[in-house]
Amino acid sequence: MTTQPTLRLTTVRCSTCETTFTTRSTRDSISVDVCSNCHPAYTGEARAPRQVERIERFERRRARARVAA
Repeated sequence: MTTQPTLRLTTVRCSTCETTFTTRSTRDSISVDVCSNCHPAYTGEARAPRQVERIERFERRRARARVAA
């Protein structure tokens, strides 16, 4: 007969914003890179400039490819 793992209160620590919160887990502590307090999808911070740079770079490469062809 197998036994279920024991759940205990665990501290989760975000390495980006140093936020900590408590949850239940089988581990003693958990370290995450990004949490809901600092993740751009949850905070509403736009990443548009980075995407615009990628689009502009793609357009420049496409224009050079047309000239070369």
